[in-house]
Amino acid sequence: MNKNTIIGSILIAIIVIWWMAVNNANAEAQAAARAKARAAAAQVSKDSSAAGSLVVPKKTPEIKAAPVLGGSDESGSASSPTLADDSAKAAVKAPAVIKERSVTVETDKFIMTLTNKGGKVKSVIVKALPDSAGKFPEIIQDTALGAFDLKLDNADLSEAMFEMGNAPEKIVVTDSASVQFAFQDANGNQVIRTYGFTKNGQGVRQENKFIGFKPSAYELVWNGGLKETEEVPKSGGFFGAGRSYFFSEVVFNNMYSVEREMTNEAKSFNATEGKVIWAGLRRKYVAMTVQFDEAVPAVLKAVPIKVGGSDAEPATYKLTIADDVRGAQSVNYDLMILPLKWDDLASLNKDYEKIIVSGWSWCGADVWFVWICKMLLKLLNLFYSIIPNYGVAIILVTIIVRGITTPFTVKQIKSTRGMAALKPQLDEINLKYRTDPQKKQAAMMELYSKNNINPLASCTGGCLPMLIQMPIFMGLFFVLGRAIELRGAPAFLWISDLSRSDVVWSGISIPIIMPSGLAILPWLMVATTYFQTKVTMSSNAGMDPAQQKMMVWMMPAMMLLFSAVMPSGLVLYWIIGNIWSIAQYKYIYSKFPPINGSTPKTSSKLKGKNVKDAEIVK
Repeated sequence: MNKNTIIGSILIAIIVIWWMAVNNANAEAQAAARAKARAAAAQVSKDSSAAGSLVVPKKTPEIKAAPVLGGSDESGSASSPTLADDSAKAAVKAPAVIKERSVTVETDKFIMTLTNKGGKVKSVIVKALPDSAGKFPEIIQDTALGAFDLKLDNADLSEAMFEMGNAPEKIVVTDSASVQFAFQDANGNQVIRTYGFTKNGQGVRQENKFIGFKPSAYELVWNGGLKETEEVPKSGGFFGAGRSYFFSEVVFNNMYSVEREMTNEAKSFNATEGKVIWAGLRRKYVAMTVQFDEAVPAVLKAVPIKVGGSDAEPATYKLTIADDVRGAQSVNYDLMILPLKWDDLASLNKDYEKIIVSGWSWCGADVWFVWICKMLLKLLNLFYSIIPNYGVAIILVTIIVRGITTPFTVKQIKSTRGMAALKPQLDEINLKYRTDPQKKQAAMMELYSKNNINPLASCTGGCLPMLIQMPIFMGLFFVLGRAIELRGAPAFLWISDLSRSDVVWSGISIPIIMPSGLAILPWLMVATTYFQTKVTMSSNAGMDPAQQKMMVWMMPAMMLLFSAVMPSGLVLYWIIGNIWSIAQYKYIYSKFPPINGSTPKTSSKLKGKNVKDAEIVK
């Protein structure tokens, strides 16, 4: 391993550690903000919530009686009920008391519970993410608050009781089905909220029809947040690495790119310009979004809210989507329930796969890096289809990737060794023509030509291969840390879940490093990293022995600090990569041995000249 390779390896490690540190910093900031919010909430209400529920600031009472529909038009006066039927208006009676009811709709993809209190979503259970006991998880964090309340101008319908006719308590969708909620105010103005379901659809069609009035603006309010389906580690380990593989983000497609945002304070997105195709919330393996029929200039506002009784889990968000719909007779969209499986997301043609992996748009990484990750995941799934074991698939993908990048490594070493072999002669030329730059340049070019070395290629040969390989290695790193395919997937022997650390004994733990218990793979990572660093350092003729010794111990220590809480699939990838590198460098150095086994020696002629020059200086 030459200096460029070492620098590249350190750079990869620094990038990973930086990424984890940033996520941990965000988590700590969120924890501070949540603590402040709890203190404020305690001043307002001592019984705000039971343990394990969301701590949400107490609502300011807005409308105790039934809301009255019909905001103000552009002139500022109340809008006229031009859409209402006069005969229907005449027949308006005092509304009957409506009791709270709910209906549960089950499709092949999910189970959704709707309530007539606000005509909103109360619960969503995803069938794609069963736990170890086979139970499906709830993804609405607080089902009492639910999701997708509707506000029209100054009328808040979140507490309004909608009529739902003779809808049954349970509907199992065999082809398609719909549930309708109707609200009518004292003036006869109506809002009809309809939810349409299909047997195999990923989403629910939500239509909001306005009768008797024309709202000028609406807000769709998701108060209940999105719940994590996985068990979040109690301790994040070094730099919060354990929690770095869990995500709680506001996600949206603004037509230019897919944005993934975390915030520890109330924040607006897309407020000044641009349009939104879809927007929603994301956790590790699932997202839920509002997908519009066409891009709309909606403004998003996210407010962090506390999750459970612990600060360990990342906060979720209250999400508000607001838009101007002046003169519209309805507002329609699809509520998308999306387990984050790449092929399923890509089939929707809305760039949903970029929720899993995105990239900087300024350098085009939102295209080429996403493509690399896609190809790596396809390769992983291809091997799994042949040998149904993701542990084996990871090993095969690692070998393929390393094999593809080996020619770059060979070129890098040949280039470095070629320049090192010429160093004594270059030193002689520098000394001989030190006062004549033109002759020195000519002599150097002649030397390069005789030895078939391109100095420009040699200069770039060390860094360019690493730059080419780094996106591939980082892509595989991200894919293995986020792929839903690895969720609960066993490998072999003691590795029972490739998406989690391979803890074999929870009775013994190492604070910070292995907080959940003793794992085996991180120690194998340390051992292989040590031998890999040692074999490559021993063959590096140009590095100071003290630096070599430091690197031999520093690299394994760094890997242990953040690999102990990595998903075991990631650690397996690094171990196989280390073993490949050991064998690779052993072979390459046997073909291209170091110059004289150490730092190239200068010729006796050069030594004499150096002595003479020293005497002149003296």
